[in-house]
Amino acid sequence: MECSPCEGLYFFEFVSCSALVVTGVLFLMFSLNLHTRIPQINWNLTDLVNTGLSTFFFFIASVVLAALNHKTGAEIAAVIFGFLAMAVYAVNTYLAIQKWRLNRQQSSRQSSDYIRARTESREVDHRPEIQRVCFTVRRQLRGCWIYYL
Repeated sequence: MECSPCEGLYFFEFVSCSALVVTGVLFLMFSLNLHTRIPQINWNLTDLVNTGLSTFFFFIASVVLAALNHKTGAEIAAVIFGFLAMAVYAVNTYLAIQKWRLNRQQSSRQSSDYIRARTESREVDHRPEIQRVCFTVRRQLRGCWIYYL
């Protein structure tokens, strides 16, 4: 096989190998629950970015390889594989978006509960029907009892 315009094939190989390595690492992280040891990273967003970029690059690589192939059986199979992989990554992207939205809604609910609790604690000082009785404990620690009249 002559390979003068093989840029499409090389790009397809780069995309498929890169997607395999990154997705494999994320798969191991999620399978072994290693992602719970690094809570600083938003893993739902990381999965969403990985699947979204893999979908996009598999689409581009498959279109380029379909346009520039030499009509050999291996290249036609690679194009079909590329579009199938793109479809699987697209479904996974949709599921990752749903999971990311659900996680974002839950975290916004938690923050709104925190804000509501802070607001209610400030309202105690402004309500005349509530009397606060404070006492001093050793080492200057303060505690308050709230009595409703």
